[in-house]
Amino acid sequence: MNTGSDEPGEVAVASDETKADEATSHQGLGSRAPEFIKARRMLHVSWQVGVFIIGLAVVGAGVIMLPLPGPGWVVIFGGMAIWATEFVWAQLVLRWTKRKVTEAAQRALDPKVRRRNITLTVIGLVIVGVLVGVYLWKFGFEMPWKIKDQ
Repeated sequence: MNTGSDEPGEVAVASDETKADEATSHQGLGSRAPEFIKARRMLHVSWQVGVFIIGLAVVGAGVIMLPLPGPGWVVIFGGMAIWATEFVWAQLVLRWTKRKVTEAAQRALDPKVRRRNITLTVIGLVIVGVLVGVYLWKFGFEMPWKIKDQ
């Protein structure tokens, strides 16, 4: 059986491989609502609206947490995960984000990058140490709000 033969088995195998590749690239895309909800159009639309509103509230809370204390980015990605249970665009955004985070983690583990980061951290700590030393030498161990006018 060479590649140029017209045997039906050859075509079927190539077709099955193509379908498997397509299924792998789109695996898990689409609504994850229970089947009885998907079977009824109005119920499914209501379900999607509810998921969207809940996801929007979680993403909104994450955005509020960005300048305030709290795990803003974690909450935002949690809201995206809620959206990804129903919406293909959110699933694709999460896949892209996971891929980029994995790539960044692999780059950060590169020995050259680690040495550079450690060197920059040490330099930064030395600079902070010198600044703290100069402050303590000039003002002593008094807090700035307790310094008396002289």
